[in-house]
Amino acid sequence: MSLPLLAALVVVALTLGYLWYGRLLSRLYGLDDDRVTPAREKEDGVDFAPVAPGYLLGQHFSAISAAGPIVGPIAACMYFGWGPCVLWITLGCIFIGAVHDMSALVASVRHGARTVAEIVRQHLTPRAWAAFMGFIWLALLYVIVAFTDVTASTFLGRIEELEGVQVGFERGGAVAFASVAYLLLAVVMGLVQRRFAPPLWLTTVIFVPATLGLVALGTVPQVSTLLALGPLGDVHPQKVWGVLLLGYCFVASLLPVWLLIQPRGYLGGFILYIVLAVGVVGVFAGGFEVKQPAFKGLVADAPGPAALLFPFLFVTIACGACSGFHGLVCSGTTSKQLDKETHCRTVGYGGMLLEGLVALIALSTVMILEAPKGSPGAIYGDGIAEYLCVVLPRDYLLAAKVFGAMAFSTFVFDTLDVATRLGRYILEELLDWRTRAASVAATAATLALPLLFIATADAPQPGKPATYMQFWTLFGASNQLLAALTLLGVTVWLRRSGRPCWFALGPTVFVMAITVWALGHLAWSDLAAARGPDGALVVAKLVNGLVALVLLAIAALLVVEAVRAVRAARPPGEPPASPVV
Repeated sequence: MSLPLLAALVVVALTLGYLWYGRLLSRLYGLDDDRVTPAREKEDGVDFAPVAPGYLLGQHFSAISAAGPIVGPIAACMYFGWGPCVLWITLGCIFIGAVHDMSALVASVRHGARTVAEIVRQHLTPRAWAAFMGFIWLALLYVIVAFTDVTASTFLGRIEELEGVQVGFERGGAVAFASVAYLLLAVVMGLVQRRFAPPLWLTTVIFVPATLGLVALGTVPQVSTLLALGPLGDVHPQKVWGVLLLGYCFVASLLPVWLLIQPRGYLGGFILYIVLAVGVVGVFAGGFEVKQPAFKGLVADAPGPAALLFPFLFVTIACGACSGFHGLVCSGTTSKQLDKETHCRTVGYGGMLLEGLVALIALSTVMILEAPKGSPGAIYGDGIAEYLCVVLPRDYLLAAKVFGAMAFSTFVFDTLDVATRLGRYILEELLDWRTRAASVAATAATLALPLLFIATADAPQPGKPATYMQFWTLFGASNQLLAALTLLGVTVWLRRSGRPCWFALGPTVFVMAITVWALGHLAWSDLAAARGPDGALVVAKLVNGLVALVLLAIAALLVVEAVRAVRAARPPGEPPASPVV
């Protein structure tokens, strides 16, 4: 099958999914613009601030999209072939991932913009709520640590897409300058919008080109050295950048959303749209052939226990088809900015379909290679550069690689402060903290463990694999388990509210079964390998195995509590639920 034909079929399927299934979900949920959304009812200009759906979609898309829909599909294609990957990305997005995102957003809006954990508390039990909250908070700590490490490394010039390429500027300094300047530009945009309220098209034509101009400016040799850090005594510069990034997260998560998160997400969304456009042009007009096999077998040459197509295909692709982190964004920040209920379909369902398109383009970058080598990030960067050169002369290949690396770094950077803000929300709800001082304390507590990890971690060594790759399969399984648990809570809410719940129950059962299967494999294999051949303790294996067992225990607890809640007239210890539908 040709690459353009295959991509066209996927795009048509995603479009039909939005037009048909998305509209069906809107009817089943009874979305009504006459209802006042929490963003309108509680508008305070800090956390609750209604915005236009197009503006919010850009911010939401920027927040939910990170390394997941890029790394996962490429790795899965190298293990299992592109055929199963295409099927899971397409069907998973339409019937599971987008359903999860839209459901989490609708449920949060109908419950006063509360998080999915708070919804679990209302419709299950306080014990289930506490377990769910703890799991979410710990998962967010992992996200913060991982993305801090990834971003800090790019600020030092260790960019996979440019490995071994000679350039005339400081690579790390260029990325650091572009990222910092981009954030400052977002603040300026937020202030301009707040003070003068210009039309959105005007701010777009001014600030989007300015963002691209800052990326180009970072490649000027004199500019690229402004933020380039060398060794600072015995302190590795990556640690310095890590601490500075966490300091940024502390400040950014406490700022009003209109000042940073909304304009930054909007601008970041355009960078993603540009990369998507480049990918679409490359796929449909580049004349590239599919060189990878469609299927490589049920057992692949993959690391560790991830060699089995079932269940590891699903948790390896992870965010490219379904992501529990999206539910945290939907119920943590996006629901507080939704102007009208019908926008849930555009932002929630549509945003996940866009991520599916990101996953498809990432998948295509490995499909066109005869013998793919290197990390998924390197393969993706090379592929995007090749696609960009479809419309640019080959002389610009190096510049294309630079743009891809900077866009990817800025893209991941956007997730950091969103995860920190969500961690603050979780602690505020868990401990019932409602004051401004409590918000500061919750933010500090969320960043304490990541700061300890960054400050005490061993300095990175050349040639050593990225740490996050050791945990990718567990990350994917835990992320999809979170999605299953979110859908479980939504299913209970719908069931007890007298509304149809089949569209949430089906994905709940499937994703729960897949993740429990995968986590069982991981727990068994990692704990068995916790002692190395020389008898030494392999800490990473031990931690992975124990975490897998904890996740399985939480899943079992929540399933039991959900069954009890459906059977009971109301959750034990809770007053009857107010009408929310």
